[in-house]
Amino acid sequence: MKKSVILAMALMLPAFIVSAQAADTQGALTDAEIAHIVVTANTADIENGNLAKKKASNEDVHGYAHRMIADHTDSNQQATELAKKLNVTPKDNAISQSLKDDAKAGLEKLKGLSGKEFDKAYIDGEIALHKKVIEVADSKLVPNVKNEELKALLVKTRPTLVSHLEHAEKIKATLK
Repeated sequence: MKKSVILAMALMLPAFIVSAQAADTQGALTDAEIAHIVVTANTADIENGNLAKKKASNEDVHGYAHRMIADHTDSNQQATELAKKLNVTPKDNAISQSLKDDAKAGLEKLKGLSGKEFDKAYIDGEIALHKKVIEVADSKLVPNVKNEELKALLVKTRPTLVSHLEHAEKIKATLK
């Protein structure tokens, strides 16, 4: 279950959605661009998970952060190894750039929260993110991938995305 391809975290979602929609008008994403989106998104979620690991007051939120760090670190390793094997250099693009910019802003917002307020914002963000990521992966990333191995990796990660969403929803139900 450590094969996730999370594209961004929830505090980055609005610009990510706009960028993903813009990609539709600019033509199909290339495999190199998709690879860069995957690495950028995983890196952002690792950074936010590291913050949540330090700031979460709820034990379940803390555990979730550990899971996100482990899963996204593993996913980045797999994506990097596959890119090397396929001789694909991840290519920066509008979506990955907006992810970087929004990740920085989102991380700053989370840094300003603490206690239950932090826990709720982090988990609410993860829920919104995973719902949208599943939709974007299904409608934009998987259909545009040309290389079958990269496509297989993306498809194989879908159950992990669903599992992350379900896990976050269970935690949210306990945060009152």
